[in-house]
Amino acid sequence: MTSSPASPPPAAPSDTSVLDLAPVVPVVVLHDAADAVPLARALVAGGLPAIEVTLRTAAALESIRAIAAEVPGAVVGAGTVISPQRVRDTVDAGARFLVSPGWTDALLEAMRESGVPFLPGVSTTSEVVALLERGVSDMKFFPAEAAGGTAYLKALSAPLPQARFCPTGGISLASAPSYLALPNVACVGGSWMVPGDAIAAKDWDRVARLAAEAAAALGA
Repeated sequence: MTSSPASPPPAAPSDTSVLDLAPVVPVVVLHDAADAVPLARALVAGGLPAIEVTLRTAAALESIRAIAAEVPGAVVGAGTVISPQRVRDTVDAGARFLVSPGWTDALLEAMRESGVPFLPGVSTTSEVVALLERGVSDMKFFPAEAAGGTAYLKALSAPLPQARFCPTGGISLASAPSYLALPNVACVGGSWMVPGDAIAAKDWDRVARLAAEAAAALGA
């Protein structure tokens, strides 16, 4: 008798912050869904279980679905979520958290209603204040390096201490510690541990090594 596939683990409750999942979140772009499971297993083996699969390719939804179903040690989420329909699609596929590069009221409402943790994206003080007005204090800061980096986030910490961030965009293993040292930064997102050439070569051992290096250096 053929056994049924394992059910994906339940989503974390919406009051659990994405920022508390791990100090570093790999940001993954997959062009072939067949790479999703071995890549996720390599990241989990390296000590990085929270994985953001960006919705930049046609393979993204199937990749999320595969990881959710076949890699129980992973906490898979969706990145580049930019519409209410994408919120529904990714949660249906098994995404356990949502990340957007920016936000609108319609997108924010959909993410609130999804039942999973979410991070709306900001790059300006006004966007931060607008989210705080709407009861959201945990945010993605994107594109981090281009938008002012650690100096900008440090400047925000005094007038807006209630806002917490996951900076993403241009961050490397070398620069990540300076972000994590800030009082308003709880985690960072990056792609240095999932380089495109390693994925193309299906060099999962290299991905696992890079993940382990990041986990050891950044306290994952």
